[in-house]
Amino acid sequence: MPFNRPIPDRTPRAKSSGGLDTLVQAEKLMQIAILLPCAAFIGWLAGAWLDSHLHQSWMGLAGIVFGGISGLVYVIRLVMASGGDSGTGDGVGKENSDLKP
Repeated sequence: MPFNRPIPDRTPRAKSSGGLDTLVQAEKLMQIAILLPCAAFIGWLAGAWLDSHLHQSWMGLAGIVFGGISGLVYVIRLVMASGGDSGTGDGVGKENSDLKP
Protein backbone atom coordinates (compact mmCIF):
# COMPACT_ATOMS: atom_id res chain seq x y z
CA MET A 1 0.00 0.00 0.00
CA PRO A 2 1.63 3.29 -1.04
CA PHE A 3 2.04 6.14 1.40
CA ASN A 4 0.09 9.27 0.55
CA ARG A 5 1.16 12.48 2.19
CA PRO A 6 -1.66 14.37 3.86
CA ILE A 7 -2.74 17.62 2.27
CA PRO A 8 -1.31 20.47 4.37
CA ASP A 9 -3.72 22.98 5.86
CA ARG A 10 -3.35 26.23 3.93
CA THR A 11 -5.48 28.35 6.23
CA PRO A 12 -3.38 30.35 8.70
CA ARG A 13 -4.10 29.89 12.38
CA ALA A 14 -5.87 32.69 14.15
CA LYS A 15 -3.51 34.84 16.19
CA SER A 16 -4.66 35.13 19.79
CA SER A 17 -4.36 38.37 21.67
CA GLY A 18 -0.95 39.10 23.18
CA GLY A 19 -2.21 39.61 26.72
CA LEU A 20 -4.24 36.41 26.80
CA ASP A 21 -1.38 34.41 25.30
CA THR A 22 0.96 35.74 27.98
CA LEU A 23 -1.46 34.75 30.73
CA VAL A 24 -1.78 31.24 29.33
CA GLN A 25 2.01 30.88 29.19
CA ALA A 26 2.33 32.16 32.77
CA GLU A 27 -0.29 29.63 33.92
CA LYS A 28 1.68 26.80 32.32
CA LEU A 29 4.88 27.89 34.07
CA MET A 30 3.09 28.19 37.41
CA GLN A 31 1.65 24.72 36.96
CA ILE A 32 5.14 23.32 36.37
CA ALA A 33 6.55 25.17 39.39
CA ILE A 34 3.81 24.02 41.78
CA LEU A 35 3.40 20.45 40.54
CA LEU A 36 6.72 18.97 41.64
CA PRO A 37 6.59 20.02 45.33
CA CYS A 38 2.93 19.00 45.53
CA ALA A 39 3.70 15.55 44.14
CA ALA A 40 6.50 15.06 46.67
CA PHE A 41 4.23 16.23 49.50
CA ILE A 42 1.42 13.86 48.47
CA GLY A 43 3.96 11.03 48.25
CA TRP A 44 5.18 11.90 51.75
CA LEU A 45 1.60 11.85 53.08
CA ALA A 46 0.96 8.45 51.50
CA GLY A 47 4.25 7.13 52.89
CA ALA A 48 3.50 8.45 56.37
CA TRP A 49 0.06 6.82 56.26
CA LEU A 50 1.62 3.52 55.23
CA ASP A 51 4.23 3.96 58.00
CA SER A 52 1.53 4.23 60.62
CA HIS A 53 -0.51 1.28 59.35
CA LEU A 54 2.26 -1.14 58.37
CA HIS A 55 4.75 -0.12 61.08
CA GLN A 56 7.63 0.33 58.65
CA SER A 57 9.93 3.31 59.09
CA TRP A 58 11.24 3.53 55.51
CA MET A 59 7.96 4.10 53.69
CA GLY A 60 7.84 7.84 54.34
CA LEU A 61 11.12 8.35 52.54
CA ALA A 62 10.05 6.00 49.76
CA GLY A 63 6.84 8.04 49.37
CA ILE A 64 8.81 11.27 49.00
CA VAL A 65 11.09 9.69 46.39
CA PHE A 66 8.18 8.13 44.50
CA GLY A 67 6.21 11.39 44.56
CA GLY A 68 9.22 13.39 43.37
CA ILE A 69 9.94 11.00 40.51
CA SER A 70 6.30 10.85 39.41
CA GLY A 71 6.05 14.64 39.55
CA LEU A 72 9.24 15.00 37.52
CA VAL A 73 7.97 12.57 34.89
CA TYR A 74 4.71 14.52 34.61
CA VAL A 75 6.56 17.84 34.33
CA ILE A 76 8.76 16.44 31.54
CA ARG A 77 5.70 15.14 29.68
CA LEU A 78 3.99 18.51 30.10
CA VAL A 79 7.01 20.42 28.79
CA MET A 80 7.40 18.07 25.83
CA ALA A 81 3.71 18.39 24.96
CA SER A 82 3.79 22.18 25.06
CA GLY A 83 7.21 22.48 23.42
CA GLY A 84 5.75 22.90 19.94
CA ASP A 85 3.55 25.81 21.02
CA SER A 86 6.41 28.21 21.71
CA GLY A 87 6.32 29.78 18.24
CA THR A 88 10.08 30.34 18.05
CA GLY A 89 10.27 29.12 14.48
CA ASP A 90 13.17 26.75 15.05
CA GLY A 91 11.18 23.68 13.98
CA VAL A 92 11.54 21.87 17.30
CA GLY A 93 8.44 19.91 18.20
CA LYS A 94 6.66 20.44 14.89
CA GLU A 95 5.21 17.44 13.16
CA ASN A 96 5.66 17.01 9.40
CA SER A 97 8.11 19.88 9.17
CA ASP A 98 9.22 18.68 5.73
CA LEU A 99 5.81 19.54 4.21
CA LYS A 100 5.74 22.78 2.25
CA PRO A 101 2.45 24.72 1.78
